[in-house]
Amino acid sequence: MASQSKAYSVLASSTLAFTVCFTIWMMFGVIGIPIKAALHLNETQFGLLTAMPVLTGSLIRVPLGIWTDRFGGRIVLFLLMLSTVIPIYMISYATEYWHFLVLGLFVGLAGGSFSVGTPYVARWFKKDRQGLAMGIFGAGNSGAAVNKFIAPVLIAAAGWTLVPKVYAVMMLAAALIFWLFSSTDPAHNVKSSISFMAQLKMLKDPKVWRYCQYYSVVFGGYVGLSLWMVKYYVTEYGFDIKSAALLAACFSLPGGVLRAFGGWLADKYGAYKVTWWVMWVCWVAFFLLSYPQTDFAIKTVTGMQNFHISLTPVVFTSLLFVVGIAMAVGKASVFKFISDDYSHNIGAVSGVVGLAGGLGGFVLPIMFGAMVDITGVRSSCFMLLYGTVCVSLVWMHFQFKNEAMLQAKSLAAA
Repeated sequence: MASQSKAYSVLASSTLAFTVCFTIWMMFGVIGIPIKAALHLNETQFGLLTAMPVLTGSLIRVPLGIWTDRFGGRIVLFLLMLSTVIPIYMISYATEYWHFLVLGLFVGLAGGSFSVGTPYVARWFKKDRQGLAMGIFGAGNSGAAVNKFIAPVLIAAAGWTLVPKVYAVMMLAAALIFWLFSSTDPAHNVKSSISFMAQLKMLKDPKVWRYCQYYSVVFGGYVGLSLWMVKYYVTEYGFDIKSAALLAACFSLPGGVLRAFGGWLADKYGAYKVTWWVMWVCWVAFFLLSYPQTDFAIKTVTGMQNFHISLTPVVFTSLLFVVGIAMAVGKASVFKFISDDYSHNIGAVSGVVGLAGGLGGFVLPIMFGAMVDITGVRSSCFMLLYGTVCVSLVWMHFQFKNEAMLQAKSLAAA
């Protein structure tokens, strides 16, 4: 009973810590809008600004996952959170574009918290409940929505410079709460006799790269859209920043909170079946979202007829809400694959897969901005995401079809 109580305490404190980390990781998605106006940035520069924290938060995931296996999640996550407090606070004093880029790299370390918390939390639960436990922890992704609720209010009250100051205090408080309510179990650590190269052996397994592709869609796409959607609402529909943030939260909130539901579904129906349907839902939604506002005329027997096709804010937000739910479920189901196939090396594998997802979240905002600068079509971001989902669906179909055939041959030979 005491062990179960510890497990729930670890899960609750880790989820809180991750939620705060993710809130701060997504900070530039909101404060980047007034910064863009002040510094007269183009769309590509804005994309790079929002993406910089995602870069370091992604690159650090592999070593953080391995250190978690080696030293334990409690000390690694606590030190990681403390290391970001000063850079977060210093953002409020930045004045040049390069200041924001450099500080963004340091703040981005907070994004690596996922690769620490995932194996740390999973090892406190039995295998048949790990999907749900990792889903609950992963619900900390809802920090992207928390940022959209808090930052616009602070900006309206005293300008964007207040946001980093408040967030620095939040990070320090969350780190202390995590340390007080979390626990350590040395039995969860990988034995010191296992070498660094042994932990990375799974990179030779093609399944790992397949999971990287899936996660770059469901997590990378989630991060990219979370950073981009506030500005999209402002420029496409003319909303003020506060209204735009609230509407964008309709995507970010279910995309984070419902990850626990995705973990339950993956435990119940299997990771493959759940991930397959997630990809199909995203494929349909991105096709609809990618269609730009269009005016055209056709010649009829009664003369020329003019037509206008566009997504109203209500329809657009509803489709984004569906995508958010699908991505939340998909993020959990992909990690169910990992807990099933790599139960003794979750930290290193989740670090590799998390790195791929995070790099997707880094590249996408930059590509979103570049495509708008080149084409002038704002919905081009959804066209890009539609293409990535197509790749995942084709890969899933042929890879799992081949595996099923090999299993059938093995059974027939036996």
